[in-house]
Amino acid sequence: MKLDFSDTALAFQHASPADLRRARLLFGVLASPTLVSVGKSLSLWALKWRLPVKGLIRATVFRQFCGGETVAESRPAIQRLWNAKVGSILDYSVEGQTTDAAFDQTVEVALQTLALAAHEPGLSLGVFKMTGIAPHELLERLSSGRELAPHEAEQLQKVRARIRRMAHFAAKSGRSLMIDAEETWIQGAIDQLAREAMMEFNTDRVVVMTTIQCYRVGRQDQLRADLDHAAEHGYCYGVKLVRGAYMEKERERAASMGYPSPIQPDKAHTDAEYDACLRLMLEAVGTPEQPGRVGIVVGTHNEESTRQAAEWLVARGWNPHEAPVWFAQLYGMSDFISFVLAHHGFRVAKYLPFGPIANVMPYLLRRAEENTSVAGQTGRELMMLRKETARRGSATRK
Repeated sequence: MKLDFSDTALAFQHASPADLRRARLLFGVLASPTLVSVGKSLSLWALKWRLPVKGLIRATVFRQFCGGETVAESRPAIQRLWNAKVGSILDYSVEGQTTDAAFDQTVEVALQTLALAAHEPGLSLGVFKMTGIAPHELLERLSSGRELAPHEAEQLQKVRARIRRMAHFAAKSGRSLMIDAEETWIQGAIDQLAREAMMEFNTDRVVVMTTIQCYRVGRQDQLRADLDHAAEHGYCYGVKLVRGAYMEKERERAASMGYPSPIQPDKAHTDAEYDACLRLMLEAVGTPEQPGRVGIVVGTHNEESTRQAAEWLVARGWNPHEAPVWFAQLYGMSDFISFVLAHHGFRVAKYLPFGPIANVMPYLLRRAEENTSVAGQTGRELMMLRKETARRGSATRK
């Protein structure tokens, strides 16, 4: 099987000429760290002072990277993707909540997405962020190993109840639920809670999935320990492998607080860690005749990592659509990977964030900053968009 990720006619089959123009303009801006920095500051300032900028944000970066402000608003994007057999992962991208009411609202919205998934073939995976259902201070204290105060112990029980409610719903509806990774200083608590949920709900299949960020050092060791723990305790192990989303924040915090950076020294080391973790998980998948008790979401915009995983599955005898492996990219990015994979029968899903514009801004700003810091990503997007524009212009002139 030959995967041609340069097939822009296939990659942008869903995009109108206006869509291409908007995307080219946006990625042109994202190619400039200076413009991104200025835009970030102005956007936050304008939202703080309630200036009328939501319309501009909605028409540009929000439209490119998000499905809408509600589940209902996101349904047209879900359908457009599924017309090309690309699934969606509805992600209520609201994080850093502080009240029980806000935490419970996050759970209710997650349940809405899982309920919709029970009737929509394009929605097989759900997702949530732990900071959307738990106080940041609680997660930090739990990660540090310090003893919890009585009110914190009570908060923790509420968090566990929220996780159980979502996981139970996912189990009943035949879907899987991913728990996103976040900053290192709260990740220990997230890992602990994810493991508890997997032990409870992953007895027969992968219902709950954790996330490993491979831009952190030592992720191969963590993955081996996770696989060993699952085998020892008799539950199925599910993981989403990503490179990571908090690089600059992690490095700045480590420098300011005087501890070694937990982040890989450069992109080459991150790529090597990612591919090594991916190989470990693909080995654990096994063969159709002797399948392992695992599930993977290959979350990457890297063409070579994607190609290696796809070829590995086929070489092992898997029908692409039957392997317990999903390939995932962010909505608004790397369509040249997503649509080509789907065309060849692989399970593909786009992370489709949604939520009120003001609350989704932290996510959108990370997207903007990552596009300036990840070598080649924005350039690749621009090159493919320009290639498709030229192809359509040439076809029109014939």
